[in-house]
Amino acid sequence: RPHRTELYEDPPLRCWPIVYSPDYNITFMGLEKLHPFDAGKWGKVINFLKEEKLIADELIVQAREATDEDLLVVHTRRYLNKLKWSFVVATITEIPPVAFLPNFVVQRKVLKPLRTQTGGTIMAGKLAVDRGWAINVGGGFHHCSSDKGGGFCAYADITLAIKFLFERVQGVSRATIIDLDAHQGNGHERDFMDDPRVYIMDAYNRYIYPGDGFAKRAIKRKVELEWGTEDTEYLQKVHTHVEGALNEFKPDIVVYNAGTDILDGDPLGGLAISPQGIVKRDEVVFRAARSRGIPVLMVTSGGYQKRTARIIADSILNLHGLGLLGGRAAGALGSPSPAQTARDSAKGFGSLSLQ
Repeated sequence: RPHRTELYEDPPLRCWPIVYSPDYNITFMGLEKLHPFDAGKWGKVINFLKEEKLIADELIVQAREATDEDLLVVHTRRYLNKLKWSFVVATITEIPPVAFLPNFVVQRKVLKPLRTQTGGTIMAGKLAVDRGWAINVGGGFHHCSSDKGGGFCAYADITLAIKFLFERVQGVSRATIIDLDAHQGNGHERDFMDDPRVYIMDAYNRYIYPGDGFAKRAIKRKVELEWGTEDTEYLQKVHTHVEGALNEFKPDIVVYNAGTDILDGDPLGGLAISPQGIVKRDEVVFRAARSRGIPVLMVTSGGYQKRTARIIADSILNLHGLGLLGGRAAGALGSPSPAQTARDSAKGFGSLSLQ
């Protein structure tokens, strides 16, 4: 029998399947500025969406922190114990001064935000199945596997979300991971190496971290990109391979790792995709999944420029405007009329049916 968890409690139906908590954001004595990651980007995304009247606080699903018992669904006890050493966390987060902090501070200021985002991804998995789609404004820690973290990823939230669904939700026994972060998703690849229930498509810059040759064996559809790949080539490849992946393997859920580190100028991604290209990419994935009636869970993953929060918000606004965030049935996804959009805008979209 699965353990008792608070992560699968049903939120009110009026809530959108957008998962977030202010606890996602990492702020402590400026330490977060020592890593190129914008450790407050998640809150900025929500603020942009609120400014555009897309959502309000009471319509957001509040993420809960994953407990040790939740994490042990995938992680080894040995690995979780290693996180009690500050120098291990410093290595995983790539912030060396963390090694010199007492571990209780590291747990509260660094790991709790990551555990809360992980809980958010698990919650969003169930919401996606219930509502047809869900977005965790954080998460996407695709370099972490059951017994090893790295690349700012301390918990394997993608693996956890899928394993929770397999264990707890009737009718979910096959999953497709579409990983479009600029980096190879070696964590979930290692976790699902020999699992025929999980199909992995991964498009990444072939020359950058992690270069995990062993993990690549788990990728069913591998799209290795060159330095400086631009919109036209990128979007054509994404469209071709997303369609191909979903035609080749019929999943019960798509987990979409939507990293924005593909953005031109990103210090770690090495690709050259425009903001409009990122918005279009997300549209391609949602359209492919939703037209087939496959629930889609999106997580936001990497992105190392200050402008990525605005792009994520713009992408969510675009998905809504195109009618790709709506009820479950593929046939019910027509774009809202301008009048309906104006009426929804005036009242914060509270009337949008998400059942």
